[in-house]
Amino acid sequence: MDVRQLLYRAYERRVAGSLNPDSIPRHIGVILDGNRRWAKESGLVASEGHRAGGVKILEFLGWCEEVGVDVVTLWLLSTDNLIGRSPAELTEILSISEAVAGQIAATGRWRVHPVGALDLLPSSTARRLKELEDDSRDAAGLHVNIAIGYGGRREIADAVRSLLQQHAAQGTSIEELAEILDVEHIAEHLYTRGQPDPDLVIRTSGEQRLGGFLLWQSAHSEFSFVEAFWPAFRKVDFLRALRNYGERERRYGK
Repeated sequence: MDVRQLLYRAYERRVAGSLNPDSIPRHIGVILDGNRRWAKESGLVASEGHRAGGVKILEFLGWCEEVGVDVVTLWLLSTDNLIGRSPAELTEILSISEAVAGQIAATGRWRVHPVGALDLLPSSTARRLKELEDDSRDAAGLHVNIAIGYGGRREIADAVRSLLQQHAAQGTSIEELAEILDVEHIAEHLYTRGQPDPDLVIRTSGEQRLGGFLLWQSAHSEFSFVEAFWPAFRKVDFLRALRNYGERERRYGK
């Protein structure tokens, strides 16, 4: 190990030691951005960037487990990506996503929960993700939401559709539903129903926007925008995001 690596490890330990164990986010959402740009800067093809990003996911989840995070939501593929990416690249991303989800479930400690419009995905991918969810259902460790074919607007529309269908089946009229409808009714039909909302949302690659990620759930989230591309995201970047989060005063609109 050279001097630079020794200094990095020492700095990493110092940042880790500065964390307040009482201020660790319970739920972290991550926008895994920059795989293609990392590959381009590294002189590689886009598929290599996606594969490197897949490897980083398992490493990142290990960091989350170390500090005591309960829920992680990983945005792997948006509904816009399903339209904007080439068929060859989409096939690659879907294949990597299935492999990563399989590795998560194979730990025996982490639970896989696919979130998104699975009906927009190839049937084989949707079926595989559902199988992995069933296989890992009893895992007691990290709850990992795999957001694939995900869009925040689509999620809210799906929640409202599910709510209307439920009340229609119960014989509730539109007028009666309008009288009782509140935010909790919609929250009960989100992809992440029953889970805590994200305390911290991290986006890599330097972009400073949500792009539709967890639109409903992130109303009171804190945000961390990191310059590093996702495959180059380091543990110290993660620890600094946690440290910064712990230093903030969360006001929840007060």
